Amino acid sequence: MFAQQAHSAPARARAVRLRPRLRGALLLFAIASPALIHAQFQEPTSEELKMTVDPKAPGAAAVYLYQEDVTDDVDLFQTYYERIKVLTEKGKELATIQIPYRYGVDTVTDIQGRTIHADGTIVPLTAKPADLMDFKSKNSQLNIVTFTLPSVEVGSILEYRLKITLADNRVSAPNWNIQKRYFVHKAHYSFHPLMTYGEYITDSKGQNVTRLMCSARLAPGAKVKYDSNKYLYSLDLTDIPAAPEEDWMPPQNTIGWRVGFYYTYATSATNFWETAGKDWAKQAERFTNPSSPLKAAASQIVAASDSEEQKARKIYAEVMKLDNTRFSRKKSAAERKAEKLRAIKSADDVWTQQSGSEDEIALLFVALARAAGLKVWPMQVVDRSRAFFETRYLSSSQLDDYIAIVSLDGKEVYLDPGQKMCPFGSLNWKHTLASGFRLSDSGAVIGTTPAGTYQSAVFQRVASLNIDEQGNVQGTARIVMTGPDALYWRQLALENDSEEVKKQFNEEIRAYLPDGIQAEFDHFLSLDDYTVNLMALVKISGSLATATGKHFFLPGLFFESRARKPFVAQAPRLTPIDLHYARMEQDDVNYHLPSGFTVQSAPNSADLSWPAHASLKIDSTVNNGSVEVIRTFARNFAMLDPKDYNDLHDFYLKLATADQQQIVLTRSTAVKGN
Repeated sequence: MFAQQAHSAPARARAVRLRPRLRGALLLFAIASPALIHAQFQEPTSEELKMTVDPKAPGAAAVYLYQEDVTDDVDLFQTYYERIKVLTEKGKELATIQIPYRYGVDTVTDIQGRTIHADGTIVPLTAKPADLMDFKSKNSQLNIVTFTLPSVEVGSILEYRLKITLADNRVSAPNWNIQKRYFVHKAHYSFHPLMTYGEYITDSKGQNVTRLMCSARLAPGAKVKYDSNKYLYSLDLTDIPAAPEEDWMPPQNTIGWRVGFYYTYATSATNFWETAGKDWAKQAERFTNPSSPLKAAASQIVAASDSEEQKARKIYAEVMKLDNTRFSRKKSAAERKAEKLRAIKSADDVWTQQSGSEDEIALLFVALARAAGLKVWPMQVVDRSRAFFETRYLSSSQLDDYIAIVSLDGKEVYLDPGQKMCPFGSLNWKHTLASGFRLSDSGAVIGTTPAGTYQSAVFQRVASLNIDEQGNVQGTARIVMTGPDALYWRQLALENDSEEVKKQFNEEIRAYLPDGIQAEFDHFLSLDDYTVNLMALVKISGSLATATGKHFFLPGLFFESRARKPFVAQAPRLTPIDLHYARMEQDDVNYHLPSGFTVQSAPNSADLSWPAHASLKIDSTVNNGSVEVIRTFARNFAMLDPKDYNDLHDFYLKLATADQQQIVLTRSTAVKGN
């Protein structure tokens, strides 16, 4: 991290707001003539044209010969430029370019592109790019400019350049994501900021900021350079490895090379987080200060004789009943005006309107709990499905979601009242092992939420399967879920109709059923009651057995015989492992056998253990005309360091082998129809 520091007395003031990294605009496309393209683009070398493989990137579908990202706030433009060599059919997908930006802020003034075949033939881009809306809210619209370079072949060189004219009332804060999907031979980045020594700008909160900071994660020896004479930041790199692409990686902000710029008033990380924490605490305390109406409401919800936990549970249940606009729809300004609803500025407003965002409802719980006499604190964390908290990135804007911490009988209990359908005492997995600001007896501090346990995330599958003489199967399965899996489907049902939920659940279960088996989701039980387990009922049918002579072969582990096992094929590992949450799987499958068949072999018992991390236990029982197979797999971790990968890899290899066992049946007597 480094900074460009302003003098204490500003030479001149600029009342401008921070420009987001993704920009938008009225889009004006200019397709340049072939002659202009030829003049501005680089001529390919004979080696580049002849290249069929790249020794620096063995097996790669494509490589980047060059990439460039230049931002200039003084002359108000940004340019992107890339040259790509296509080496296989798969690499041809890079011909489609997508550039996200904020519509209505900046202007795309020039898009140029061409394809160069291996024989040197040049095919220019002439088709008009598409401008597609990706997201729209009250205050902003995110669009995507997309175009496809023409006549792409294996061996082609793809080349494109685009320029964006920047709005003159904002300043940039670029983020350079250095690593691409494929190997990069050479890259150049530069940033010419508007704010120089002695100047300040005004951020979106009206606060004057005087320093431009930079946070970087790069290879050893790589460094962003600053030219004080030109006020220019630059980075030049060669031989950039492809971005890691492994199963179950953590959020991208924790891996990969990148550089991020931002503006701040702070002189050090300690100074920033102390000041930001105090400001955050003031806002949180102001919002959650229990008013007289809230105290009256709390007295109606709880009884004086209730224990601390009873009070907390009752208040939690009440706020869960409110309209959570994260899962319904936030009313427009016109609708609020028509209904005479004022803007929400405090927990009192949320309670009065019986509606609020997920953060507002979480803070309402804090306010009501305080009104009931409980000791409770708000906490705002980074959504772990998106990113991890970075203390070296001096910006509290990285914080996402509010949760609550309540002290019950001297023990801190973490709650997620803003997450509709999340049970009391649980957190959405994206809020576990998540860091951010929390209030405490000593004020605002940086804290981390606890991890969930495998006992609180149970996925149970119970099936009864009737098999006939031809190996066909009819049966039912009950899938019982607690914790993150139950929360996922309940929240999905809030945002989608029943047909879409049914479609997605069918896709989910079919992914791990044996070949030849069909599953049809019937319905959920207790979908609307987050206090109990969620159960899904599924109908099973299809052809299960493989016949060889007098023998029938059945998958011994019905739900695992085709399930994709992570970490089996890959060794070694470069990045940390993020499995989101600890989990327990429990399967109990009863195979009801056709008459005239006996069991020659059933799955062997298994008892695998990776101490303190995971275990697998398999037991099978042969009864008169049936086989019961019980499997229990427990994983007691969410994240692992790469140094532990060898142990993880070895355990999953043994697990995969155990799950491939079969049931072998022998036709012992003449069977009708054979």
